[in-house]
Order: sequence, then structure tokens, then C-alpha cells
Amino acid sequence: MTSPDRPQPKPGVMDIAAYVPGRESAPGVAKVWKLSSNETPLGPSPAALEAVREASSHLDRYPDGSATKLRDAIAEAHGLNPANILCSNGSDELLGLLSQTYLKPGDEGIFTEHGFLVYKIQILAAGGIPVVAKEKDERADVDAMLAAVTERTKIVFLANPNNPTGTYLPVDEVKRLRAGLPRHVLLVLDAAYAEYVRRNDYEAGIELVSSSDNVVMTRTFSKIYGLAGLRIGWMYAPAHVVDAVNRVRGPFNVNALAIEAGAAAIRDRAHVERAVDFNETWRAWLEEELTGLGLRVTPSIGNFLLIHFPENGGKTAADADAFLTARGYVLRGVKGYGFPNALRLTVGPEEANRGVVSALAEFLGR
Repeated sequence: MTSPDRPQPKPGVMDIAAYVPGRESAPGVAKVWKLSSNETPLGPSPAALEAVREASSHLDRYPDGSATKLRDAIAEAHGLNPANILCSNGSDELLGLLSQTYLKPGDEGIFTEHGFLVYKIQILAAGGIPVVAKEKDERADVDAMLAAVTERTKIVFLANPNNPTGTYLPVDEVKRLRAGLPRHVLLVLDAAYAEYVRRNDYEAGIELVSSSDNVVMTRTFSKIYGLAGLRIGWMYAPAHVVDAVNRVRGPFNVNALAIEAGAAAIRDRAHVERAVDFNETWRAWLEEELTGLGLRVTPSIGNFLLIHFPENGGKTAADADAFLTARGYVLRGVKGYGFPNALRLTVGPEEANRGVVSALAEFLGR
């Protein structure tokens, strides 16, 4: 058997389509509004910024490898036991760590048709087989997810609310999903946008984790807390899951600035409430205005909207994207999510929200 003439990736790696972040630039445009990555227009809490300034004078020291201060702050904010919390370099890292910990080659991981692209990437990277469950009306379908389970299923990912649709499953449906899964299958509830939700029938996952041995909830500081640049994620999980993942994660995976900023941010409830109120107001305004232009908008409970465009006549999503980019409005194409003729719009500052609606009205000839 002839040896290859250079190192070869393990099977499955080259099947991965690398994740492509939202664009930031619009060449030749003086003022650019980045509305492609679901970042908060309010920015981080002033308390978080001050915490970063203070911590920056100690960058010669390793951070606390257990992120104790951040875990304690999260536990205090949510009424949890800090021993059941594990922090990470963004919640994306947790999705990878969970896949590495619970998937071996040939095992299957399930996610929904329009679910977060990172699930597939991490399942493949762990040597697993990605299995897609169809959605219904752009929302996760519990029956389809349960029907996809086989003897090889080891992990199920559910984004709730989902990105890029903004739709969600009520808590009773999530409970039905968990009840229908074999006890050895890990259910990962990705609640990256949970802080934005104001629905009586929604629960981020704390209740299910607390009452189950096979449920994990992941969260992030990248969205409502405005700390995407520091990469802070966390999970709430049964003790045996925390123990297992702790054996896989790298030491010092959360940097010192992130620990201090995250702890300060989660304690600034007033800043979070301002962000929620702003988002509720402008998401509703955008949906009404865009619908008034004749565009279909998927009802969202996140800080973004999925906008669907006509399929021809020069008014497609690609046409709209080019038109908007030329005017400094950068949205997110979502072809990779199964929406070849839609764009995802982040709720931005007032000037950007009004400007993108005006530009779309011009594009559509309204």
C-alpha cells in the first residue's frame, strides 16, 4: 500500500463546508450598516466595558481555568448551581465539545432542516453522521425529529429560537421531544436568543435540564449582552455531562477579559431590559413595514427577521442583496440554510432600520 506524500485529514473532514460569517463590508460605500450577524445595536453594558478596562492591566497572568467568577454570576442571575455550569470560548465551542465527547465515528447527530449550520460541521468533525429532520412551516417538527432517531443516534441539536427563521417550539413541545428520545441520547437546547423572548409558552431549557439526565442548555453572551468580540458561551448541564466535557475542553478556554466582562454584563439587568424593549419595538416595526411592501416575513421572536423575495422579475434575494449592499446595508444571505431566495435582517439602530426599509421600497418600486 502506497503512503500519501503529505498528511491527510481524517475521513469526513473534507466533507465539511466551512462556516462563512456574515459580511461586514460594502466596497465603495462610505457608511456601512452591518445587519448580517445579529449583533445588538445597543452595544455592551458600560459595566462590562469598565470591567475590561480594569482587567486589561493583568494580561500577564493566566485566567482562572474554571471561570469561577463568571460561573457564579451566571448562577446568581438564573438561580442555578454553579457546579452545573461550564463556560466556553463562545457557545460554538460547546457544540464542538459536546460532539467530541458524545459522538464516535458512525454515530448519528440530528438537527432540523433550517437549523444552525455549526451543528452539521461539529457532527462531521467528530466523525459522526449528520441527520436532517424536516421542518414544518419553517419551524422544528417534533414528530419528524423523533422519526429520525435510530439505534445509532447519540445527540440531537435544537436551536430554540432558531436561527435564521426566528421561530420557536413551545415548552410543551420541547418536553414531548425529550420524552420521546431514548435516555442515552443527549438533547442539546441551543438558546442563544433566549433573552429576547417574551412568550408565556417559552422556556429556554433550565427546567428540562434540572429534571433530566440527558438534556443540556447552551447560551451565549454574543447577542443581547453585546460581547461577541470576547467570545463567551456557557452551558447548564447535569453533573455527569459537565464532568465529561471538562475532561475534553482545553485549559483556560475563557480569557480573563471575557470572565470579567461577562460577570459584569449579566448583572446589569437594566441594560438587558433596554435591549429587549428596543428589539420588541423595532422588530415589530420592521415586520409591519416589510410586509407592507409585499414581502413575506417569517414571524420571529429573535433579534432578526427572515425576508422572502419574489423568485423572478429582477426582484430576487440576490438582486435585493446587491441593491442594498451598494447603499451600505449588509444583510445575510441564507442559501446555505435552505433559503436560496431570502435574506436575514438583523434589527439594527433606528437609522439603519428606517434606511433599509426605504431602500427596499425603492428596490421594489413602491
